[in-house]
Formats: sequence, structure tokens, C-alpha cells
Amino acid sequence: MSSDELGDILSPNSIAIVGASKNPAKRGYRSLRKLLDDGYAGAIYPINPKESEICGIRCLPDLGSLPGPVDLALVCTPASAIASVITECAAKGVRGAVVLAGGFGEAGDDGKRLQDAMLAAARTGGVRIIGPNTSGMFNTHKACNLVGFSDLRKGSIGLLSQSGNMALSLVTEAQANGHVGLSTYVGVGNEADIRFDEYLDYFAADPNTNVVIAYIEGLKDGRRFLNALRRISLEKPIVIYKSGRTSAGRISAKSHTGALAGEYAVSEGVLRQAGAVLACRSDEILPIAEALSLLAPLRSRRVAILADGGGHATIAADALCERGLVLAPLSEETRRRLAAVLPRAASIGNPIDVAGGTDADPLVFAACAEILLQDSMVDGLLISGLYGGYAVRFSRDLLAPELNATDMIGAISRRLGKPVVVHSLYSALQADQRPLPLIDMRRAGIPVHSSLETAVRCIQALAEYGEVGRGFEALPPNRAEHSRVFEQVLAGCRAEGRRVVLEHEGRGSLHDFGLDLAPALLPVDEREAEEAFLRLGAQPVAMKIVSRDILHKTEAGGVKLNVADVASVHRSFLEIVANAKAAVTNPNVAGVLVTPMAAKGGVEVIVGVVRDAAYGHVMMFGLGGVLVEVLSDVVFRALPISRNDAFAMLDEIKARALLEGVRGGAPVDRDALADLMLQISRFVEAFPDIDELDLNPILAYPDSLAVLDVRILLAETSTAQSAQKQGIEA
Repeated sequence: MSSDELGDILSPNSIAIVGASKNPAKRGYRSLRKLLDDGYAGAIYPINPKESEICGIRCLPDLGSLPGPVDLALVCTPASAIASVITECAAKGVRGAVVLAGGFGEAGDDGKRLQDAMLAAARTGGVRIIGPNTSGMFNTHKACNLVGFSDLRKGSIGLLSQSGNMALSLVTEAQANGHVGLSTYVGVGNEADIRFDEYLDYFAADPNTNVVIAYIEGLKDGRRFLNALRRISLEKPIVIYKSGRTSAGRISAKSHTGALAGEYAVSEGVLRQAGAVLACRSDEILPIAEALSLLAPLRSRRVAILADGGGHATIAADALCERGLVLAPLSEETRRRLAAVLPRAASIGNPIDVAGGTDADPLVFAACAEILLQDSMVDGLLISGLYGGYAVRFSRDLLAPELNATDMIGAISRRLGKPVVVHSLYSALQADQRPLPLIDMRRAGIPVHSSLETAVRCIQALAEYGEVGRGFEALPPNRAEHSRVFEQVLAGCRAEGRRVVLEHEGRGSLHDFGLDLAPALLPVDEREAEEAFLRLGAQPVAMKIVSRDILHKTEAGGVKLNVADVASVHRSFLEIVANAKAAVTNPNVAGVLVTPMAAKGGVEVIVGVVRDAAYGHVMMFGLGGVLVEVLSDVVFRALPISRNDAFAMLDEIKARALLEGVRGGAPVDRDALADLMLQISRFVEAFPDIDELDLNPILAYPDSLAVLDVRILLAETSTAQSAQKQGIEA
């Protein structure tokens, strides 16, 4: 469905309420009453065979009695009746239906059968379904409120949510804010028909929306969602709160929506990659969206702090730096101009402490703001302290100067295209007690927060969104790359009915694809092992069991390192095979891999690919070696990755200092790591049969890399075919 067609549903000119009621406790009454009270201008058709009228509007006995096609039906009937209702909708040309009832795909096999019947009726008749298991939808600019929320304020923030309570929480928070308004809300429900990505396309085209909030528990088609997100986030900010950080949360999400929540670390990486601004706490969702709706994004992470107290200046500096922002270095000209308007005791570095210089004249704030924002090294400003409450704290005579300062700061921010966010102690007061300057500040388009941490998080979000456009790089084209060696390996695996690609097969395939790997030989007995050692230059070697039945070689006693002479090679071969037979009953042993030992030193890292249930193939990078699962210092990106994605992954691991060199050590070869990651991305894209791929460990040196182990696991045949189909459709 195009965004225009979906717009007809989400901005309807006519609505049928199936299951309309005179009972005020029922949804069929409350929705009708709300449409009338809010002044909905479109046609309303209550459907109830037992009533002649409801709220003064004539009732129709059934959908077949409609005078003509209708844009949207609100279906308030039980799940068991939905399929027949959708069939009637189709017969009358109803474009879309909001299905409130639960008990469908999220409720087990019986619910799935009901959902399948509903979808069959919808697809046959061309009816699109919002939900089921949804709280409804509203469009404030159309006065169409099919949820029943009260006192909705028109605005520019769109909202998608898989939780009605989360939507209510955000609506209530917006009411308390007093200035934030919403455009369209959709309770996504369990995505039986219309998907998250289609709603994103609607919001992209909606002139009344300039920021989108999405509360997501799980996605039915994560890859399509990422594609839409990447496309739309360049035009409009999309703030996402992804629940399911823990196993308990993922189980709850599955039971709620019927969708897989997936590992949070994977979602975090791929959503950021596609341009989302992620909210990590529920109480920061709306403040972030408000800031993005009002202010220009930061051009860099350089921020100035303007405070009227040393304590707040220090706390603000800590909070900014902890969020990855940078205290902007001020030019000498800026310092000179600040010194001219502030008292001697003022600190004119960054952060700036006015040291009482604004107590008698709040207009000094505006003067300082202009000086700071005119500095080319400053791209954003945080004002922290008493600002907005000077007339309360000191004298009513300061009200007019403070109001003037507020207007001036707003105008300066707009003129220079640099955002200003305010943290004010007085913003914590109830809305009807807040000083007028704070109220005017929000009217002027400047966010104000009682929490310094929230204010800083908003500035960080402005920086993150500013980096979306700058960080995006055109994805590499889908080149027809192949490896004849791996094609033969695949054919052999399928013929033998095995999913495990043996290490020598994986190494040979990657080498054929262009990766630089150390030479390796596969002797099948101790005599061949001795010959392999000599062929490799009689240098110290590593020896590893190769068996389709043994994936974790070290645990099975299948690895020997620094084997340095012929006798040791002979003995090690026999020991490795014996250990394998002791660890696994009748293992299928292909041989023992012999390869030269890598040079000492280097940082152990891992590059891996896994097929995620929601997002398809994703790449993992992090610290490697045998402790990779214990350390869990890894980040993820969806395939294909760009070069910028690769470098971002290197920067995001917690132990990135190890890559940069510690205790005087040289940094690792970041370009070589990025090249390797891009090669693996292309390799897996070329062969969607791959389910998992691990290069672990990789030793990263200042001028090279050494891949020490290769593990490839193929998908079940049906999974591989499905992946190929999805790749073609995407």
C-alpha cells in the first residue's frame, strides 16, 4: 500500500463503528462520543442492528446498509466475529479496519487460526488491518480520535506503539508539558497486516509530522523496517524505544505481540546503523522527540555551558562528557567578549560561570548566549541554573528583562541554526506555578527541563541525529561475487546432509574470495602430518582437529599450539585424534589442520555473522578469543555494511582503547580490520546459505591481521531458500 492509500485510512473522511453501543462503558459508545465532542467533520456510521440511533446519529443494521464506500471501520466485536466483519467490509469497499480485539496470533494456535481467517478475508477484499490487539488510532489534525484519549493537543510528533499504556503515558506526559503536541498515533498491535515499515512511510509523507516516536517490542519483518528507517531517517528524526533488554522482557514481548524481540544488543546496533535515535529510558522518549521537533541538529559534538553557579557548571560538564559530548574550546575573541560583559570573578572558560553577573540583569544571559553561539567552535549551548526564575528568586522587577532575554535567545538560536537547551530549577514547579519566562521559552521553541541529565540527553540526541546524515554512506552495490571453491563446498555439504563447513573448506573458500590467510594443510595420519610440518618450513605450528561433529575444538582437547619438531607433530596428531574420540562417540574426523603459528602480540578480536530472527544477517565485532562470551564486548550491524559502519563498530566496543594502543603500544591496523569486515559482508551476501560465520580469534597487529580460526555453519535448506527470497524482495 502506498503512503497516500494508507493516508486515506489514517486521515479518514468517513468512519463506520461496528459494534456501536449506548453503553457508556463500551468502546463502541466512547469512540462515537469522542468523535462528536472533538468536532470530527467526516461522516459517521454507527452499526448496530438493535438500535435505531446512538448519540443522535441514525444507526445502520449492518455494513451492507452503508450508502457507499467508507475509509475506515472501527471494529469493536469479539475476535470470533472478526473474519465475517472483514468480509462485509470488503463487500462495501471499506479501505481499512481498526481491529481492537486480542486473542489472535499472540494467543496460540487457536488465535492464529482466527488471524489467518481474518487475513484471508482482508486480502481477498483489499481491506487493510490496523492491529489486531490494538488500542486504536487518532489523528489530531483530523479530529479523529478512535482511542478515547482526552485533551489531545495538535502537534508535529507522530507516535507508533505496540503498547496502549505506553501511548497513554506519553500522551499524559505531553499534557503535563503543556506545549508538546502529537499528530497521528497508531497502536500497531501485533502487525498481522500493516507493518511498522508501512506506518513509517505514512509518517514520512505526512506534512503534519516532523518527528516520529516508535515504541517497539518485536518486529514481524525487521529487514523491511530497517530499509524504511534508513530511507526516512534522513528526512525526519525517528526516536525508538526498544523494550526486551532482558530475557524476561523478551518473553513478555513475545506473549504480548506475538513477535520476536530478539537480542537487545543486536537491535541497538542495527537500529542506530539505520539512523534511529534510541531512547534508553522511558522518561526520556518525549523530551528527545520534543528537542528534535524544535531544534536544528548539532553540527558536531562541541557544546558550551552557560551557568549561574559553579556547582551546576561542574555537574553539567561531567554529564556532557559522560554522554560523549565535547566542551567546545573557546576562541580568544570569545573570551575577550565574555570578559567585557561579566564580572572579574566569572569563569570565562568552558563551562562559563557568570558568578552573579546575571543576578541584577538577566539580559546578560542573552548577550553571553550570542557571544558563545557566534564562536565557530561552538555548535550548541546548554544553559543551566536559575534561568527562568530570576523574578521569583530575586525581584519582580527582573520579569521584563528575563522575558526579553528569552525572546532574544530564541531568536539567536534560530538565526544561527544552533540549538539551545535550558535546565532550570524552576521548571520542576507545577505548570500553573512556573514563572512566565519559562513558559515563553517553550513558546520560543527552546526546550526546558528540571533535570540536568534530561537536558544533556536532549543535546546528545541532537548530536546523534546530526551524525545520521553525515555518517550515512551509500551501501555497496550488490555485485555478483562468487567463490567457485565455496560453491563446490556447498554442493558437497548438501550432498552429505551436513551443515558444518569444515575449517579447511572455510579457509580455502575465504582465500579464494580474496582474504589473506596463512597457509594450512590437512593431513589424515601422523606420517602426512610430519610431511605437512616440513612443507610449511619446519617452523612452530598449530594443530587442530577437523570434524563435522566437533565445533568447539579447544574444549574437546583438539588443539595443540607451538608444536616445533617432527616428533612432537607425530605425537600431537595421535593425541588430538584420541582426545576427539574420547570427547565424542565415533566422530567423523576429516584430519588435523596444520598451520604456522602466528606472530606473538596483537589484540584478539572476533568478526562474526549470524542470522538474526528479526533482522536477517548481522555482523558482530568485538574482543575475541576463548573469553568472547564472558566479556560480551561486542557490537552489531546489519548486512551489508559500509566502510563507515565498520569503523563505527571499531569505535563502539568498550575496550576500544586496546585497539588504539596502550602503554606506549602502537594502534592496530584499523583499515585492515575494516577491509576484512567488508570482505566478510560481501561473502555472506553472496552466499545466503550461511547461517553463522566466526573468525575467532583474529590477531590484530599494527600493520597486519592474522585469522587463526574459521567456523562456518550453513542454514537448513528451507531457511536458506527463505533468506534468498527475502534478499530478492528487499
